Amino acid sequence: MTEAPEQRRLTISDPQVMRALAHPARIAIMEFLSTREGGATATECAEIAGLSPSATSYHLRALAKFGLVEQAPSRGDARERVWRSFGPSWMVDAGQAAGPEARAAERALVEAHSARDMERVRDWLRRAGDEPAEWYEAALFSDTLLLLTAEELAELNAKVMALFVPYRQRNRVAHAPEGARSVAVQYRALPLA
Repeated sequence: MTEAPEQRRLTISDPQVMRALAHPARIAIMEFLSTREGGATATECAEIAGLSPSATSYHLRALAKFGLVEQAPSRGDARERVWRSFGPSWMVDAGQAAGPEARAAERALVEAHSARDMERVRDWLRRAGDEPAEWYEAALFSDTLLLLTAEELAELNAKVMALFVPYRQRNRVAHAPEGARSVAVQYRALPLA
């Protein structure tokens, strides 16, 4: 599993870290922090994770224990604890020679992400009819079978990932065009059996 390199991309291969991250609230917190240049407080993260600030603080400390988040400089109030992600993006890769424990942890984390992604699809389908026409027409579901060599697949993945870079939320949030919204894009390119 490869992706185009990015500055400060974190590769997670430790089974213990993968298991710690395979929690819906922690996934939401990591995603939120990866879009915030200056970080966020537990209270701000709690709104996204759907938890209380104290429960969110627990999850932030657990993520920090595994080096996934860190304390950010204070915004001026010394009592306020600000957290930021270690880097703007991360990927999971137990490695091709991983043992059963690492494979199980990787599978649990990928399944947690897939469940979150599927819930986003369900949410879209529930409200699609109420969306403005331009957003309804711009949304896309696609399932295409390609015939590729491993080298071609690697090249395709690199090109697709490069297309995402200028639109990443963290890169645009300060200068987002009027009318811009967060858009979830799930890209998978997996060889079939």
